[in-house]
Amino acid sequence: MRILLVEDDDRVAGGLTVALRHAGYEVNRVGTAAAALAAPESDVVLLDLGLPDGDGIDVLRRLRERPGVAVIAVTARGEERDRVRGLRTGADDYVVKPFGTAELLARIEAVLRRTRAARAHSAPAAPLRAGDLVLDPATRVASTPTGPLPLTRKEFDLLALLVAQAGAVVSRVHILDQVWQAAWETSSRTLDTHIASLRAKLGDAARIDTVRGIGYRLSPGGRAD
Repeated sequence: MRILLVEDDDRVAGGLTVALRHAGYEVNRVGTAAAALAAPESDVVLLDLGLPDGDGIDVLRRLRERPGVAVIAVTARGEERDRVRGLRTGADDYVVKPFGTAELLARIEAVLRRTRAARAHSAPAAPLRAGDLVLDPATRVASTPTGPLPLTRKEFDLLALLVAQAGAVVSRVHILDQVWQAAWETSSRTLDTHIASLRAKLGDAARIDTVRGIGYRLSPGGRAD
C-alpha cells in the first residue's frame, strides 16, 4: 500500500516515514502543496494542513476530486472549527498533533478497510430512495427535485446508511462501525458534525431525528429540529 506523506517538518516526517515503512507501507514524502498535487497516485494521503506554499485545505479540496484516494489530515490545528472545516472539505479522518504512532497506524488501517470494502461493492446497485431523496450508489450522487446535494464522501456514506434503513433507528455504534469502522471518542464527535452538516444540506428533503441515548432515524420530508 502506498502512502503519500505531506509534511514540511523534517523531524516529524523522518520519524513517521520510519514507522510507516516498518509497518510495511511504501512511503513517498513531500513537503509542499505543489509537490503533493504533483505526486504519483497513492492509496492514502497523510496531509499536514500547515504547508509553506499554501493552505492544506486547498490541497485537500483538490485531492478530493480524485476518485479512490483517502485523505487523513495530520495537523496541529486542533480547534473544533478547524476539525469541522477539514471534515466538511472531505477528510476521511482528522488527527491532531501530537499523536501516538500506534493510533495513527490504526486509523490508516481503518481507512484502508473502508476503501477496500467500497471497491469490493463497486458493482452497480439500485438507487436508494426516501421520499423525494434519491441516492445513486453507482455515481455516488444524492439528489432531490431541486438538484444534486453537495455531499462529501463520508456524508454520502452516512446518508446512504440512514436511507437504507429509513424509518428505523440506527444506533451510533452501528453508524461508527459501518461508516468509520471505529469507535474512538473523536469519531463520535465526528459523527455529530456530519449529522449537523447533513441536516443543513437536506433542508426539507428529509428529516434526521435524534433518538436520545441510541442514535438517529431518517424520515422522508420535513425539516430537522
